[in-house]
Amino acid sequence: MKQFFAAKSEYPDLLLFFRMGDFYELFYDDARKAARLLDITLTQRGSSGGAPIPMAGVPVHAYEGYLARLVALGESVAICEQIGDPALAKGLVERKVVRIVTPGTVTDEALLNERRDTLLMALSRDKRGYGLAWADLAGGRFLVNQVESEDALEAEIARLEPAELLVPDEEGWPAFLAARSGARRRAPWLFDADSGRRQLLQFFGLHDLTGFGIEDKPLAIAAAGALLGYVEETQKSQLPHLTAIALESSSEAIAMNAATRRHLELDTRVDGDTRHTLLGILDSTITPMGGRLLRRWLHRPLRDHAVLNQRQHAVQTLIEHGTDADPATSTGQALRQALRAFGDVERILTRVALRSARPRDISTLRNSLAQLPRLRQLLGPLDSPRLQALAASMGEHDAAAQLLVAAVAEQPPLKLTDGGVLADGFDVELDQLRQLSSNADQFLIELETRERAASGIATLKVGYNRVHGYYIEISKGQADRAPVHYSRRQTLANAERYITEELKSFEDKVLSARERALSRERVLYERLLDALNEVIEPLKRCALALSELDVLCTFAERAQTLDWNRPQLTDAPCLVIERGRHPVVEAVRSEPFEPNDLRLDGSDTLQARRMLVITGPNMGGKSTYMRQNALIVLLSAIGSFVPAARAQIGPIDRILTRIGAGDDLARGQSTFMVEMAETSYILHHATHQSLVLMDEIGRGTSTYDGLALADAVARHLASVNRCYTLFATHYFELTALASESFEGGPSGIANVHLDAVEHGHTLVFMHAVKDGAANRSFGLQVAALAGLPRSTLAQARRRLAELEQRGRHTQASKMAPRALDAPQQFGLFAAAPSAAQEALAALDPDELTPKQALEALYRLKALL
Repeated sequence: MKQFFAAKSEYPDLLLFFRMGDFYELFYDDARKAARLLDITLTQRGSSGGAPIPMAGVPVHAYEGYLARLVALGESVAICEQIGDPALAKGLVERKVVRIVTPGTVTDEALLNERRDTLLMALSRDKRGYGLAWADLAGGRFLVNQVESEDALEAEIARLEPAELLVPDEEGWPAFLAARSGARRRAPWLFDADSGRRQLLQFFGLHDLTGFGIEDKPLAIAAAGALLGYVEETQKSQLPHLTAIALESSSEAIAMNAATRRHLELDTRVDGDTRHTLLGILDSTITPMGGRLLRRWLHRPLRDHAVLNQRQHAVQTLIEHGTDADPATSTGQALRQALRAFGDVERILTRVALRSARPRDISTLRNSLAQLPRLRQLLGPLDSPRLQALAASMGEHDAAAQLLVAAVAEQPPLKLTDGGVLADGFDVELDQLRQLSSNADQFLIELETRERAASGIATLKVGYNRVHGYYIEISKGQADRAPVHYSRRQTLANAERYITEELKSFEDKVLSARERALSRERVLYERLLDALNEVIEPLKRCALALSELDVLCTFAERAQTLDWNRPQLTDAPCLVIERGRHPVVEAVRSEPFEPNDLRLDGSDTLQARRMLVITGPNMGGKSTYMRQNALIVLLSAIGSFVPAARAQIGPIDRILTRIGAGDDLARGQSTFMVEMAETSYILHHATHQSLVLMDEIGRGTSTYDGLALADAVARHLASVNRCYTLFATHYFELTALASESFEGGPSGIANVHLDAVEHGHTLVFMHAVKDGAANRSFGLQVAALAGLPRSTLAQARRRLAELEQRGRHTQASKMAPRALDAPQQFGLFAAAPSAAQEALAALDPDELTPKQALEALYRLKALL
């Protein structure tokens, strides 16, 4: 317990896994917390101050599963190991905290999501803005950035989704940081730019940071220094796989804030589902590292058309060589088949660098390197600059491949301590030691035969166990016949076990050989890791090239399977999509998807069309239409083909959305406040190269307030922001904007609508986008489809008829002039209808029998 308290005092806020033999034990509050989180038994042992000591434990051989669950819950764990040899220790075995496992620093395969990066991030700030540094320790990536505003910071954190976030322990940080799990407060002096610079220079062995392009980025340097210090503190080992820092500029990517990522459901739906998302439809990558790269691309669409054209040309080349034909003749299909032989090379190389690679990691690396010549052979004939560049980046690693083939057994065990990791014939000394052990079985058979003959005991057996070693066993009934040179070793209920000088000598020789063989394997394994670390950088470049090849092959496969086409990226300001489809909705629908066109012109000509006001019924497809066009733009900006017959896309700098309804109780914001906050962000950030989606602005307040806000927002987007805008609304008054002029010229606004056909009280949605404004909302019909009670619908129809009658009366008498002229928006304060009109409005012809209908007709005539 002295050892426990000493270790716990160093890490009071962490769970302490304290090694005791075959278990990691936890004590006191740690035990209570672990028992609750892991659903393990809480027991007690000994006492302190007269009270039992709470204790809970997990087996050493299965601890990774428990550790993974704790890390997933945002917990950090200090691993306190026995660092002495129990066989040699006098008294207590020495123990020491050898590693700290935190959500952002895990590198063990069992603790990681193989298709998602696990990131550690640090933040710094001053009056100029914020510095960000983040590391993927499992993949060996270290990146930084600087942003100027709180909004940009929130957008970056939403994009990267760090598992752990380090911030200075100061007041005034944005509220969205406080709500994040995995946020850790650190001493402010750890985030100093000068000390961070010195730390980075020392770590990388440099004189300046110019080569990384961050010498003039003090906030990024401060964050990077704080992050590096935390990693060194928790890992307690060298980090040779972090060899550089990359500066990731926000200006290179199409910006999307947190709300946009949420609305477009890139990789996660609001309900947590990941299948019916854009990534769920797009990701058919073969390797885990390819899946992670695809996710990074999807969350960081690029603005550089040169890079995107290279990717799309590579995809086109792969398609032209076939991806769904016979693998024997299809290069694309053969490439995907070859990639199936590759493991997660990127993360394996990290474990090699950290010297935590297991035997199965090394055998997977061996099998992967053996497939490289086949990949290069397949890529050789392909006329694509990007594919040829990837083939060159893969490199030739024949020496490393041959070493691994010679060194590693075909099917090595899970752990090095099990022995048999290295192949026979790789090392003469190891082979000799193994020979001694392998001959043991034959020697024991021969000894047993000789001893039976010499003693005359036919049931005599020679055996072995790990506790007592080798023995000769004789049953209790025959024990008095044991030869005098037998020495008793163990007494059992039904047998006696003996040892002889010959058997003892053999035991010493064999057990010594086994121990020496394991020791020799450990030495050779370390040398093997040394040899791989000498070529770790070219191997990392190879892993990155394999990842990108996997993604490009996936783009080709998806394009052919889903009938997607190559978009045309142009420098002219335009957004033209012909027969576009929503990739996710199309994939999950059983019925054929109705494609639609989009044409927006971002030029300054009089005929330019920058905004579409979209009207039509609920469920008619307005949101689907808007989202599908945003997703098509996004897909084109990662190098993919798109679900459209044709797409011509000019420069896009941002995608911004205001879709859906929801409150933010954590920040004390109502649904309408959230709507207005997101609208405000768009109006302040959209440019003439931005794509903006606005869905039902103003519906969270009263009719006239909402209408006035929607009108003002539409005018601002059209005349000030001048961005590409899709503006869906139920305010028919807004359709009048298309005929107005702004600043002496056309508004750049056009009307389109999605129609529906009514049969009685049922409704059929056409899902086709047509020019012009809708002529009605079909609200009651949609309510009927939702299953509202018939009595409620009847009451609504009567009220609608009353309101329409009042509206006609008001319009005829001109008693209630309106600021905006549009159909179907009626006054609420006109004269009351006549008794005959009320009676007629109350009738439901579908509910009347012929006799009741005749009687109603007489009543109406009487009322007149």
